[in-house]
Amino acid sequence: MSEAPFAPFETHLDRDAALKTLREATAGADDGELFLERRRSEAMMFDDGRLKTASYDASEGFGLRAVRGEVAGYAHSTEISEAALKRATQTARLAVGAGGGTWADAPQATNTKLYTDEDPIAGATFPVKLDTLRAMDDFARSLDKRVLQCTASIAASLQEVVILRPEGGSVSDIRPMTRVNVSVIVEHNGRRESGSAGGGGRVGLDGLLDPKDWQEKTREALRVALVNLEAVPAPAGVMDVVLGPGWPGILLHEAIGHGLEGDFNRKGSSAFAGLMGQQIAAKGVTVLDDGTIPDRRGSISVDDEGTTSAKNTLIEDGVLVGYMQDRQNARLMGVEPTGNGRRESYAHTPMPRMTNTYMLGGDTNPGDIVADLKDGIYAVGFGGGQVDITNGKFVFSCTEAYRVRNGVVGEAVNGATLIGDGATALKQIRAIGNDMALDPGMGNCGKAGQWVPVGVGQPTLMIGGLTIGGSAT
Repeated sequence: MSEAPFAPFETHLDRDAALKTLREATAGADDGELFLERRRSEAMMFDDGRLKTASYDASEGFGLRAVRGEVAGYAHSTEISEAALKRATQTARLAVGAGGGTWADAPQATNTKLYTDEDPIAGATFPVKLDTLRAMDDFARSLDKRVLQCTASIAASLQEVVILRPEGGSVSDIRPMTRVNVSVIVEHNGRRESGSAGGGGRVGLDGLLDPKDWQEKTREALRVALVNLEAVPAPAGVMDVVLGPGWPGILLHEAIGHGLEGDFNRKGSSAFAGLMGQQIAAKGVTVLDDGTIPDRRGSISVDDEGTTSAKNTLIEDGVLVGYMQDRQNARLMGVEPTGNGRRESYAHTPMPRMTNTYMLGGDTNPGDIVADLKDGIYAVGFGGGQVDITNGKFVFSCTEAYRVRNGVVGEAVNGATLIGDGATALKQIRAIGNDMALDPGMGNCGKAGQWVPVGVGQPTLMIGGLTIGGSAT
C-alpha cells in the first residue's frame, strides 16, 4: 500500500510561518530556497542461489539556502520543524553578510509531467520480487551449463520534493526510479569471465518484472560473458576506434559533458572555458543535454531549484553553443538557467549537473563505419573510467570489444582501455552513424561527492588516433 503523498505544509510546517522564516534567511541575498524532501528506497539482491541482501530505507529533511555572489550559505536537517528551520536560518545568513544583493527572478512555473507518480516500491509485493530474482537465477543456469554464478538485483525508490521560493510560490515533484540488473560468471577449462546487463528508468516495476524483459537482460549478460570467455589479450598502441551506439555514450558524458557544466567554465578550470562560439568538434557533431525525455533515468520535470527542465544544445555542428547552468552560475555568467541545478538530496547544495546527455546521429550506415576501420578496435561495452576535468584526459575500460582488420570484425579482446582527451577526441570524430540510441537506464554520475541518476546516448562513431592500453605482446 502506498503512503500518503508528502505534504510538509500540512504535516510538519505552517506554510506562512515557513515562508516568513525563508524570507528572513534570504533578505539581502541574490537567491535562495527551502528544499524539502522525502525519499524511500528498497533493494534486493539474489546471489549464488539465495537471497543475499534485502534493504529498505526511508528519510526526510530540508535544506535551506541563501546565495550572495559566489557564496552560498546552506543548512540542512532531518527534522522538519519550525524550530529547526529557524536554527538553519542563522547558518544560511552567514553568506548574506550585510546584504545588498540583487534578487534573481523566480523560476517560471510548469505543469509538465514527464513520468508516473505511482509508488514503484508498492508496485509489487516482496514475494513477487523474490520469486522473480529466483527465476532469473534459474533461467541463467538453464541457458548454459558453464554458468557458475548469477547475481540478480531489483531496486526501486520514490523521491518526493517540495521547493518553496521566497517570492511565495512553490513547486513539487514526485520522482520514481526502478532498475533490474543481472550479472553472470561463466567458467570453462579453468577460465572465468563475467557479463552483465540491466536497466530501468522513471517507471513502475511492472514492465521490468515481466519475464520477457528480464529474460532478455539475462541472455545479454550471458552473451557478454561467453564473448569474454573466448577473448584474447587486447593490443596496445595508437589506433582508430569505433564506438557502438547507446551506453558507450558514457565516454561522451565523462570526457566532454562535465567540461560543459557552468561552474567549471565560470571558474576557468574546464578545458572548454572561453571557447564559446568556437569550433571544438568535428563538423556534424551535435551534443545535447535533455532532461525532458519521458520516463528516462536522467529526466526531471523540474530541477532541484525549481527551474523547468529543458532540452539544451551544447555543441551544434561542432561549435560550442551552450553550457549547463544552475541559477547561481547562470547569474554570475550573465545567462539564463538551463534546468540543470541538481542535488543528491536535501543534505546537499545544488550545482550544474547533466541529465540525459547524448550526441545526435548522422547519416552513415554503422556497418559502413566498421567496414572503413582498417586496423583498430570496435568497442561496444564500457565499464568504469576516470577523467580529469581540467584537461579532459580520460581512461576507460572496455567490457566488450573486438579487433578489426581491413573492415572485418575479428576476435574479442579483453583488458582494453581507451586513453585520450575529450577536446582532441571531439575533433577526431571521422564518421557518425545513423543509429543514435540511448542507454538502457543504468547511469549514475558523481561530482563533488554527490551522486545523481543520468542518461547517456550516441550513435556509432569512429574516432581516430586513440591510445589503446592492452596486455598483448
